[in-house]
Amino acid sequence: MAAEIDTVVESLLSYWPGADRQLVQRAYEFAETAHRDQKRLTGEPYITHPLEVARILTSIQADPATLAAALLHDTVEDTGTTLADIRKLFGLTVTTLVQGMTNLRRLDFTSRQEEQARNLRKMLLAMSEDVRVLIIKLADRLHNLQTLDPLPPDRQRAIAQETLHIYAPLAHRLGIWRLKWQLEDLSLKYLESEAFFGIAEKLGHSRTDRETLTEQVRCQLEEFLSRAGIRATLFGRAKHIFSIYNKMREQDLEFSDIGDLIALRVVTDTVADCYAALGLVHSLWMPLPGMFTDYIAMPKPNGYQSLHTKVMGPSSMVMEIQIRTWEMHRTAEYGVAAHWSYKEGRTDPKVDRQVSWLRQILDLETDVKESHEFLELLQLDLFKDQVFVFTPDGDVIDLPRGAGPIDFAYRIHTEVGHHTVGAKVNGRLVSLDYQFQNGDICEIATSDRAQPSPDWLKLIQSSRAKAKVRRYLREAMREENVQRGREELEAALRHQPETVRELYTNQRLEEIAERLYYQDGEDLLAAVGYGDVEPSTLIQHLIRDYQPARRLSEEVRLLLPLETTEAPAPRPLAVSATGIAGLQSRLSKCCNPLPGDQIMGYITRGQGIAVHRATCKNLIYRTKQEPERVLPLSWGDQEGSKGRAALEVVAADRVGLLSHLTAIVSDCDVNITGATVEAETGRFARLVLTLGVQNRDQLNRVVQRLSQLIDVISVRQIRGK
Repeated sequence: MAAEIDTVVESLLSYWPGADRQLVQRAYEFAETAHRDQKRLTGEPYITHPLEVARILTSIQADPATLAAALLHDTVEDTGTTLADIRKLFGLTVTTLVQGMTNLRRLDFTSRQEEQARNLRKMLLAMSEDVRVLIIKLADRLHNLQTLDPLPPDRQRAIAQETLHIYAPLAHRLGIWRLKWQLEDLSLKYLESEAFFGIAEKLGHSRTDRETLTEQVRCQLEEFLSRAGIRATLFGRAKHIFSIYNKMREQDLEFSDIGDLIALRVVTDTVADCYAALGLVHSLWMPLPGMFTDYIAMPKPNGYQSLHTKVMGPSSMVMEIQIRTWEMHRTAEYGVAAHWSYKEGRTDPKVDRQVSWLRQILDLETDVKESHEFLELLQLDLFKDQVFVFTPDGDVIDLPRGAGPIDFAYRIHTEVGHHTVGAKVNGRLVSLDYQFQNGDICEIATSDRAQPSPDWLKLIQSSRAKAKVRRYLREAMREENVQRGREELEAALRHQPETVRELYTNQRLEEIAERLYYQDGEDLLAAVGYGDVEPSTLIQHLIRDYQPARRLSEEVRLLLPLETTEAPAPRPLAVSATGIAGLQSRLSKCCNPLPGDQIMGYITRGQGIAVHRATCKNLIYRTKQEPERVLPLSWGDQEGSKGRAALEVVAADRVGLLSHLTAIVSDCDVNITGATVEAETGRFARLVLTLGVQNRDQLNRVVQRLSQLIDVISVRQIRGK
């Protein structure tokens, strides 16, 4: 093992002469002692994992503190080591990184959407504190993927899916190409093994011919550049399997149809040499129209710079050529790690620009209400390439590719976005569906009478603007929710005795609103209309001081079904409570529990046990008020049974909307047992779909699919009728 840590230290010194090798050596010795009696699932000593993580990090030229934290990253979680021990021996910086890794290790992105959203927020907050935490996490995930074989297939697929949807895009946003392509390839290996090994085999068969052709064109171009006096290093660039797989899938191609497997990279000393080399390449081989991109003049948001061109090479073969300086090459390979000013204890301005999108993502929390929205908006920012647009004052605004004036307006200010009526681009009036090109200069026109329209959601590309418009449209429906809440409360009161109905006054409503932390009575009624508060909760507040107490044991006896009945009893709800049998039970409409949910029961007064989700707000309130009435429940045999769930969909009103929604639900193998549609002033529609679902996961899939429609403003589960 000593030889392996020596290799890590030697790699560090090769790119960081004078680095504190003792810090890394001491971290290894401490970790080796702490993990001494532990084994990995592969049977290897556990210390091989942190050692390999550190080795991976040297491949992107990580600093000594990052390597030390990588070696120690599992000690707090898996051994008796404390953060105080780490701080005493290794200092504050290493401790902060280890603490961040300890927190990230508990995150699970294979869980339901609500948990995914919370975990993503935790990860982004950790990154905003010190982005090196994520760099270590990426290396940790890469080694775990490399040693995934001992796990069962379902766990392999879950980890690979999580990597492809969360970690690989984050590696891309940080510009760490060397880790990104490995994460993608290994994920594909476990998710689409047949495609992965098929492409790998075909690449292997054609490797000899491809390498021969690559070397021929490399030598030809190298000699051409040398005669022109341009110093450059040329080498072949391998296409990785995931990118080939994506191209074949997206363009419906066979492997034999992929024409640009020959790729060259030209690395020069100066930017001027890059452009000079580009001119020589185009004079030597014919450039393909529309296949040139200048990422030097307009870098990607993750700092990537290079000239990209495709040319028709010898024997009419298509070749891709990238041209960059050595500094650009280092940034492309190592990403954010290439610009970390570790010695001064601060970040390079380039790092600030690369992670500035984090602050925008964290700001979304104030504008989104549903977890699926946060996930959707995060993926917008992770996966979309950017364009750069100038304000009239010369400030640069980066936006997702395909963005237009509305996205631009919301980046300036929320109120500018809300009141946008038009725009000028490069001095010319354009429509709101205009899509920016790099270098455009935009000026927004506003009007106090203008307001967001559901149609804007079809045009918007940026997560910030989409969240702002959705929030505005939700608030615009507040009056409708207030009226709906008042009607639901009055309907519930009609089933109460007159003495209870007389207790309901505006003053009591205001008192209950204050008690439940709502701004006023109307705000509380809007919450009832929106489905956040159950009408029965308000009634409980009205009568709790007026109803005579009854012993719980007496109520339990009253709830037991009669021993003799003439009519056959309906099929009982398949839930059970420890120590109590035979109780009548019903699913609560406030949280609509489904098989598989964690559930609790509330013993009502005269209506059996109300079954709630364990996280239901109404249940939590009643647990505080009457804990003796709340008991744990578990699901019984649910084979062949389906639960009912009601979904409210608010969407831009258009012809064919309902048929589109029902087709998506049907594609999820879910039946629609009822539907109502309410059009709102021709702008947007509110639809309530009643579904028969087997479990919560199936319902979440429906919600996720519906939420992806551009017309949809919100999708949420509501109380069933």
